[in-house]
Amino acid sequence: MSKTRFSEISESLVVSGHKLYFRRYRHLDHQGPARRLLLLHGAGVAGRDTWGALHPFLVGWSDILVPDFRGTGDSVSFDGQEHPFTINDLVNDVHQILDAVHWESFDLSGYSLGGLVAMLLKQQMKDRVHKQFLIESALLDRPDWQETVAIRKAYSAATHALRDSGSESGIMQFLDIISPNRKLNPATEKLTVARLGARATGFANALDAVTQACFHIDREPLLAAQGDVSSFIGGLSVDPVHHLHRHLSERLSNWHYFLVKGTDHSLPFQKPRQIARLMNDELVRFLNL
Repeated sequence: MSKTRFSEISESLVVSGHKLYFRRYRHLDHQGPARRLLLLHGAGVAGRDTWGALHPFLVGWSDILVPDFRGTGDSVSFDGQEHPFTINDLVNDVHQILDAVHWESFDLSGYSLGGLVAMLLKQQMKDRVHKQFLIESALLDRPDWQETVAIRKAYSAATHALRDSGSESGIMQFLDIISPNRKLNPATEKLTVARLGARATGFANALDAVTQACFHIDREPLLAAQGDVSSFIGGLSVDPVHHLHRHLSERLSNWHYFLVKGTDHSLPFQKPRQIARLMNDELVRFLNL
């Protein structure tokens, strides 16, 4: 699978005291009708770093939009401080970006934190969002909701370490919770710590936003509001995550579960071409329904 040629435009939008940056990619080799895709990154790692190795292989879309959430990448507050935010703040930010670029109809992919934002966007913008892709979405990590809440409390301990004990200690706690079965590679660990530590307080704020959301979100209505979902889970991720997504695919005709061998929670970084290939194939399936 070869890369497509693309052009890139970087833009920004002022929302609630923040300057939010986003990038638009036009795939120059796209054939057929125009089709748009919104890519939402996870906590702590900016849009370009998350999707940069993946989006050039997405042949089904002519236009791709990649925002940086608050506290991440190029997006900054006017006073230069890292302010706490909620998941609903992120949903509203993305909504305003979509309106600013006049995207009335689009497909949607979200990774980790971005997966939760993506599901809430679908719930609120049902007719505007079409094909969906979720990559290890936040709050879809355990079949039992109370266990999900308990896991979030463990993440809260990691955020305390991020704020109080230095970024590396908190980041390692986070990685040990979210990817306990990961293959340890010193170079990879160093790169991961550097990326997540670039804006450690913004990363902590993102983790806290997901934790707070779990006390307000009713997961079943949220799942019921989704459309055609392709869900990708790393083969090295813990068994309960696979149990949940396998069960969802058996219970819901619109839910399609894929186990991606040799990857953990960081699968968009580890296997970008494979994820892109799956997304291309799943778009074809969706269009032929």
